[in-house]
Amino acid sequence: MEFLNALIASSPALLKGLSVTIGLTALTLVFSVILGAIIVAMKMSSIPAFSRFATGYLAVVRGIPLIALLFVIYFGIVSVFKVDAFTAAAIGLSVHSSAYVAEIFRSGINSVHNGQVEASRSLGMSRVATMSRVVAPQALRVVVPALVNQAIVSLKDSAVASFITVDELFMTAQRLSAATFQPLTYYAIVSLYYLAMVGAMTFFAGKVERYFQKRG
Repeated sequence: MEFLNALIASSPALLKGLSVTIGLTALTLVFSVILGAIIVAMKMSSIPAFSRFATGYLAVVRGIPLIALLFVIYFGIVSVFKVDAFTAAAIGLSVHSSAYVAEIFRSGINSVHNGQVEASRSLGMSRVATMSRVVAPQALRVVVPALVNQAIVSLKDSAVASFITVDELFMTAQRLSAATFQPLTYYAIVSLYYLAMVGAMTFFAGKVERYFQKRG
């Protein structure tokens, strides 16, 4: 009964934190897709400087823990530009996620048989036209379900933003537990929120995957 009362009483504050978490996750997904597409294009470029830069970027971003990357970006940006914690968190999470999104794109592109690319080029299609008309439609079967799963990872990763004072879902639970001296209660409640969101996104991911399997 006490747990249920805490669940109901905390819902306005936690729902407000939830809206911040969802917004942060959405921004992370959008910007990581854009940045990931740029990185994979550079990685697969015939220009050595671009390819080497992309390789180095992926190695550095994937090799640094998310919390360390977030701190470096937050304190580094704040020392030069006046940005709020939410903006810094969106940048840090997007940079971190972009390395994995780039690998998703690369896997999708590599799933298309190279013979189709060569055939398209032999018919006079440009590299861009081949990519947009032949490779991209087929790569989507691999890319889209993986991107939905990456969105789930980004949702859970967003909790790290609490370390730079972003008032998202986990940070809200921390404040409530500190104010009431009931950490177990509020961390259990916030876990239910995350489980509900991840469950809904997992269900959606399954739908998307089955859709592309049927199309395949």
